[in-house]
Amino acid sequence: MTVPAVKTYMAKPGEVDTKWWLVDAQDKIVGRLASEIAVILMGKHRPTYTPHVDTGDFIVVVNAEKVAFSGNKWTQKTYTRYTGYPGLRVQTAEEVLDRKPEQILREAVRRMLPKNRLGRQMLSKLKIYVGPDHPHQAQQPEPKDLGAK
Repeated sequence: MTVPAVKTYMAKPGEVDTKWWLVDAQDKIVGRLASEIAVILMGKHRPTYTPHVDTGDFIVVVNAEKVAFSGNKWTQKTYTRYTGYPGLRVQTAEEVLDRKPEQILREAVRRMLPKNRLGRQMLSKLKIYVGPDHPHQAQQPEPKDLGAK
């Protein structure tokens, strides 16, 4: 009696059909929201997840300026960036929110994705907007509730 060989399914880049999701970030905790967004961008919510293929969906986030941090992170959390000159530029979360509100959520999601070409491709499918309007109506994004407490 021989045991039949089990075939493992591997998705191919051309055969993945992507969906568009609309997420409202108003009063959502940044870390909880970012971790769920990262899972969808990587495609880990699908049974056909393949590590070396981008099987994730597109996500449109609106009201990015209304995200929330728990505790005292608005004043204590710092974002460091390199300017090209000696020394680094350090800003608190409040300063980043005033300058580029969408950057807070984008950085949180970026740090949860793979650090390679595939991760950069996944991050390009994340569209973050300040305010309730977005230019992706033609893609008919379905609303999805992420980052619930």
